[in-house]
Amino acid sequence: MTMSCARSFTTLLRLSSLALVAGSASVAGATGLHALAPLAGVSIAAIAQEEALTKENVISGTMDIDFATRTTKDTSGDLRTGSPALGAKDSYKFNLVVVDTTRFSGTVTRQPNLYGKTLGRKQQDAQLFYSVDLAVRNPRDLKQEKNVGKWVGTVPIDPASGAFDLSGGKSKESALRISVDAVGRAAAFQDTFRGRLVGKAENKESLAAYTFKRVVGGKERIVTVKKSDPMRFDNIVLAKGPADSYPNTSVTGRLDYDYETGNWYTDGIRFKYDLDGKEYEDVVTGSIKWVEDPDRATNGKGYYDFNLRFNEEKNKKSGGEAAAFDKMSDEDAFFAIDDSMPALTGRVSYIDTMSGETVSTSKVTYNLHANKLTKVQVMNFFKLWTLAIGPTNDE
Repeated sequence: MTMSCARSFTTLLRLSSLALVAGSASVAGATGLHALAPLAGVSIAAIAQEEALTKENVISGTMDIDFATRTTKDTSGDLRTGSPALGAKDSYKFNLVVVDTTRFSGTVTRQPNLYGKTLGRKQQDAQLFYSVDLAVRNPRDLKQEKNVGKWVGTVPIDPASGAFDLSGGKSKESALRISVDAVGRAAAFQDTFRGRLVGKAENKESLAAYTFKRVVGGKERIVTVKKSDPMRFDNIVLAKGPADSYPNTSVTGRLDYDYETGNWYTDGIRFKYDLDGKEYEDVVTGSIKWVEDPDRATNGKGYYDFNLRFNEEKNKKSGGEAAAFDKMSDEDAFFAIDDSMPALTGRVSYIDTMSGETVSTSKVTYNLHANKLTKVQVMNFFKLWTLAIGPTNDE
């Protein structure tokens, strides 16, 4: 490193939670806030929460998906017809940067339940395994980077409900956790994920209609999904880290998938956390729209268009923006972006390779943008989205 020895990497770790850089705002300003905070009696965690970013590519990078369970089929004859081969796993290999100063790089693998052909006995348990390196970057020079720990562990998948048991890895001595090493004077810590994530239903016949409402331009807009498949967040706890300024956070709510359009909708995902003894709650509403390239059949291209609003009820206007949305249909208005609202927007783009009628591999690019969001809000959403890496990438 070229930094003075007197400025230990402990400070870098703190700065990584404080890179309050919006657009062309100077890093020197953020460093100044760090220096002045103790004098003013304001904690670093409080600044990280209160300062909002308006910034492109707050979540950026790539992911390569290999759906090996779709292409590597059982040839032994010992498993149920059509089963993947024993040991075949889908893999999600990614290299993603969150708000410039934190890098997540590694692989999540997923294997299915497998049953014997004759007696139907289970031959393999469904589970995910996380092996993700955590690194922080110097906000004054993003080329300077240091690995500080891991996001690692096993997530069993309940065969009856399809729920991801986030704390179930403990029984396998492989709890899903964020484990950060001691760096300089910063103490090591470890924190676990808990709760249940209920993914897409296996039985699609039981899916029911669900109506989503939101106020756009002072007018209530309605979208009804005929077959809504909810991904539920049942008392999930996101582990804290990689820096202390990212606290553990409880999550409840649902994100519904529409099989007819490929869109996702939510009428409320609630994130609750505590910083410096003060409680916060962020309510995320909105939509993630699937858009296919006209030539997708040949080029495999499509993308998710994000329009997720944070604390929409608290930030909605009294109707002054109505004219901009008056002539839109309810569905168009539902997906419209309101720049006055704290939001996560942008795209997650796919280039899929087909094997027959199924996707065998995907190359994914993240370009998600923050509008008036804190680093804690961005990090919390990123962690939740990564926990849902299976359901959100299955077509």
